[in-house]
Amino acid sequence: MNLENKNITVTGGSGFLGTAVVAELKKQGYNNIFIPRSKDYDLRKEQDIQNMLKTNPANTIIHLAASCGGIGFNKENPATLFYDNIMMGTQLMEISRQKNVEKFVAIGTICAYPNLTPVPFKEEDLWNGYPEVTNAPYGLAKKMMLVQSQAYREQYEFNSIYLLPVNLYGPNDNFDLEKSHVIPAMIRKIHEAKINNSPNITLWGDGSASREFLYVEDAAIAIVKATKSYNKSQPVNLGSGIEITIKELVKLISKIMDYQGQIIWDTTKPNGQPRRCLDTTKAREEFGFVAQTTLEDGLRKTIQWYKDNAI
Repeated sequence: MNLENKNITVTGGSGFLGTAVVAELKKQGYNNIFIPRSKDYDLRKEQDIQNMLKTNPANTIIHLAASCGGIGFNKENPATLFYDNIMMGTQLMEISRQKNVEKFVAIGTICAYPNLTPVPFKEEDLWNGYPEVTNAPYGLAKKMMLVQSQAYREQYEFNSIYLLPVNLYGPNDNFDLEKSHVIPAMIRKIHEAKINNSPNITLWGDGSASREFLYVEDAAIAIVKATKSYNKSQPVNLGSGIEITIKELVKLISKIMDYQGQIIWDTTKPNGQPRRCLDTTKAREEFGFVAQTTLEDGLRKTIQWYKDNAI
């Protein structure tokens, strides 16, 4: 799809991933970009979506807006996360179809995968079990966009795609400990421990769970590539293909930040999904995406950004 002279709406365009996607679009010369703000358009409300697309007609919609957080936030807000995300996705796609939007890019979540998915996760495994319970409401709400996308292509020939990014990190991430994911939480805890000369930090679980991480600028490149050239409803993983345990991750961050304190594992708190690592073959074959940023390089950039911007 040629995006030149197309009106592109990026929901969540002022957020963590959205900022990177908008920057990548502009870097490639696409400037007709509209970023709706929640104070103007509540995407959970049909009339607000109608008003948005009437006032700002779109040829392409990249739907990044989401209500999300870490394990703790998911445990405390399962109903909110389910309702907000399913309402935003379902209504936005339906009204986009009504308004003859040419392409809809739905961003799913790694949380949609079954809890005990064999590693590496293949797209074909998405329906082989129930997601990890602490983030199932969020994961299932986002997963419904895949069902909707495939149904709309079959019945209406609506061009929608569904991408599954793994855990993201990078500059502009959310470092609020109430909502942050594992990397920004670790960085903030270690940074504050160093400032306060604290001899230890406490982390959730026992450190045995594994995760895969994708630098946010790499994710943005992947999303723009898919927007331009992928036109199928089969889901596509976006990741680096590199797995690391939480215990090894905190060692790496501690080394980069020169933190010598003790790590205390609070085993009364959940680990979350036991393992996460994606098969990224389809992204490479379908639209030529291969992650370029190593975890250590990405962490160094993220840590430096946080030090420069920490309040």
